[in-house]
Amino acid sequence: MNIQESVIGIDLGGTKILIGEVTKGGEILGAKSYASNTENQTKAVEVLLNALDDYTQNIGFIAEKQVGIGVGLVGRVDYKSGIWLEIEPGKTNPIPLAEILNVKTGLSVSLGNDVVCATMAEKQFGWGRETNDFIYLNVGTGLAAGFVVEGRITQGGHFNAGEIGHTVIDIHSDIACGCGRRGCIERLASGLGIKEEALRHLKDYPKSVLAKNQAELTGKMVLHAAEEKDELSGKIIDNAALQLANLIMNMVRTTDPECVILGGGVTRNEHFFQKILDNLQSNTIRFVTKGVVRSKLEKDKVGLIGAAVIGMNLGNEGGKE
Repeated sequence: MNIQESVIGIDLGGTKILIGEVTKGGEILGAKSYASNTENQTKAVEVLLNALDDYTQNIGFIAEKQVGIGVGLVGRVDYKSGIWLEIEPGKTNPIPLAEILNVKTGLSVSLGNDVVCATMAEKQFGWGRETNDFIYLNVGTGLAAGFVVEGRITQGGHFNAGEIGHTVIDIHSDIACGCGRRGCIERLASGLGIKEEALRHLKDYPKSVLAKNQAELTGKMVLHAAEEKDELSGKIIDNAALQLANLIMNMVRTTDPECVILGGGVTRNEHFFQKILDNLQSNTIRFVTKGVVRSKLEKDKVGLIGAAVIGMNLGNEGGKE
């Protein structure tokens, strides 16, 4: 295999760091997963640097030359200055991560929010090849979106665009969200939200199959139980699908996309995906001509590919040399 150039992609999430080597055509030449630590940004960066050392020394690179590094990060990122601003509100410690990696490796570095990176992967290698106007909605442990309008992704004046998990969909809810409001969709329809809903209501459904595994309960388990006609799980999933459909229809009215792409592990469940589609009102989404679809990209690798994409486009995405 004679490959001239590649980009190092780093996808730092809440539970894992995925490091890999990616070609400019989006092919992953190699990758390794490491446990992450997002207790705070200082610790997260320390773990990231150790993981990069391990990858470099024990995995190595296939291409003759690495032309840059792209890093996707959980939280808020100033991609213009190469600064990781915060993991989440209350965990704020701005770190010049692009400069740190540049000094360490001698390579140009670009940073981006993890969902922004996934959106960039879709733009470069997924549905974005068919349209310049789309929304990428990531429904995983949390919930966020990337908005591409006329070929450009919107990141906002404070690098906080797309945090639609904090859209209130139940004004009468008493479910508190970390953002300080109540009734946010992330608390009801993300993987974590689905799990929390089940735990909140289990006392009223002692015969639910979920009662047997409370200590190990996951959103995925609730999704599977709903497919098996468990009453509690069915109600939770029905409500989550309805609220996600409402969110999609609200977003469609905002940016007028041709396509809405659903990413993240939760929407890979066929039963849940179909319920979301069933709740969409045809008149509202009539201009979404390419449909509400699922990502074509592998869910466990989309963040890595997206990180590499921003590493390939340093002039457009704000690299640090």
